[in-house]
Amino acid sequence: MRILFFITIFTASVLTGCTIIRSGNSDTTKTQLQIREIQTREFDTNDVKLVMKALLNVLQDDGFVVKNAVTELGLITASMELQISTKTSGKSDLWNDIFESMSKISGQHSTSNTHQTLKFDKFKVVDVSINVSEFGTRTKVRANFQAKILDNDGQPSSIYTIEDPKFYRDFFSRVDKGIFLQKQGL
Repeated sequence: MRILFFITIFTASVLTGCTIIRSGNSDTTKTQLQIREIQTREFDTNDVKLVMKALLNVLQDDGFVVKNAVTELGLITASMELQISTKTSGKSDLWNDIFESMSKISGQHSTSNTHQTLKFDKFKVVDVSINVSEFGTRTKVRANFQAKILDNDGQPSSIYTIEDPKFYRDFFSRVDKGIFLQKQGL
């Protein structure tokens, strides 16, 4: 009964929503295996707790708010919210570039007039879901970043899955440094 309820809600929201979902670079479509390869790295330790702590530190250093961390499952979820009208500097410039490319890909306008209610893009949200697993003498980490633009009602106007290999290389490089720092007790 619960499943039927959730399926009904999901179907209704899909049918009534006007969300644009984009994946990475629209010029080249990647297979799910290619995307998984980009999003996954292995680290030279089987200490899952140490790797999760390093991931938490990297995410917090990057401005994310950790929503959930479950060591038994190896799950971390976090998000970062930026107001569109706010100019940012430093690390957030990366996110401004990602959101700018989203608007170029989707061709979305920032305002629309639907049912005489003014809708405009208000927030940029970056969500990340991370899975950490012991893999023999190593630890495997898969991170999935998704960028969204929310309108003034909190509804997504576009969603963009980040599939850029350089982005993930940079992220995992920071995680590798974080693991080193954790091992050193810093």
